[in-house]
Amino acid sequence: MSTPHRQANSFIRQLLHSKSLAELSEQLRPSSEPLPRKFRGSFRLTEQRVQHHWEQLDSIADRQDTPDIQDTLLDPQTLEYLQAYQHNIENFIGTVKLPVGIAGPLRMNGLFAQGDYLIPLATTEAALVASYARGCQLISEAEGCQALLLNEAVNRTPGFAFATLQEVGVFLAWAVSQQDNFQREAEATTRYGKLIDTRFTVEGNHVYLDFQFTTGDAAGQNMVTIATDAICQYILAHTPITPHHWFIEANLSGDKKASAQSFSGVRGKKVTAEVTISATLIEQRLHTTAEQMANYWRMSALGGTMSGTIGVQGHYANGLAALYIACGQDAACVAESAVGVTRFELTSDGGLYAAVTLPNLIVGTVGGGTGLPSQQACLQILGLAGPGHARAFAELCAGLALAGELSIIGALSAGEFVQAHARLARGR
Repeated sequence: MSTPHRQANSFIRQLLHSKSLAELSEQLRPSSEPLPRKFRGSFRLTEQRVQHHWEQLDSIADRQDTPDIQDTLLDPQTLEYLQAYQHNIENFIGTVKLPVGIAGPLRMNGLFAQGDYLIPLATTEAALVASYARGCQLISEAEGCQALLLNEAVNRTPGFAFATLQEVGVFLAWAVSQQDNFQREAEATTRYGKLIDTRFTVEGNHVYLDFQFTTGDAAGQNMVTIATDAICQYILAHTPITPHHWFIEANLSGDKKASAQSFSGVRGKKVTAEVTISATLIEQRLHTTAEQMANYWRMSALGGTMSGTIGVQGHYANGLAALYIACGQDAACVAESAVGVTRFELTSDGGLYAAVTLPNLIVGTVGGGTGLPSQQACLQILGLAGPGHARAFAELCAGLALAGELSIIGALSAGEFVQAHARLARGR
């Protein structure tokens, strides 16, 4: 996290160009000015409460254009569906609209995702939908990609602090015999969550318990948090050694961050997908060769390794973020979902074998934001709304990632990457 001398010196010179060091220092001094009036929001959604929120905005911010802003964020359709947002937001003032485009159809030959899917993608990045649409078309013309759900588990990792290692030993000796009781307590809080494993990590006088759950068709973050708390309350009531202190999440789970632990195991759903593209199809659709694409993949794999990335891939985050936002997933989970491995190899007949593996797909088709009006509509476009579709949705995520890797590497290999962005993003 260091800054090179030349860059630091240049930055300081820029700062001192218009202000003295004393003036800059004064700007950083803690402010004792009276705070603005606190924004008093509400968890309940009614038109009257929302209007009160806007009145506070007008008063606190002292803005003259607030009515125009209100008309944009609190449009008639948002008001019509007001109650749909009840359990997804606090201090509600309206909705933000994002452009949604369609990529596909993408032909999937998976264990759970079977058929041709039109994929809604919500993004403000020009060229993104076009790129994924091209990759989807390429895969479909190659008779589709094969996809396989490999594993699934969502975890929560409470941490317990004891006085000594001796106390840790006593606690562990008791805890390892409690799996049946842990399962009973956890599963009393949920109809769909199942505690499938518990892992133990000791660091000095700290103990981390890694509770791993399956969560049905929900992404399951809240589900496993509530279930884990029930286990912890049981532990506190029955443990032979009372911990000095404890926390419901001790940051070992990998929640919303890329981690080597999740990459080597699973968090959410682990999926792999593959496709073989003929040399003729690559030339026709990507204007390059399989050999050049394999050459690019090899160089990019080394580049990713030297930069210290977790996994080796081009841009999973682009497609996953757009799909997650469109379909009501937790967008912050892209931080962990967008890791994995892409592999390109030449086939014996001059074609290209391409595969992706994503071990951290936190996705669901029920719960969270999946029931909101626009997001439910996007899931319905996919044909994956409601119970029974989460595994198919995860396999689709891998297929989409594969389409994106083929398209971007094809553009880079053909020398068309810059021109495509200049044409679509700048309108030239």
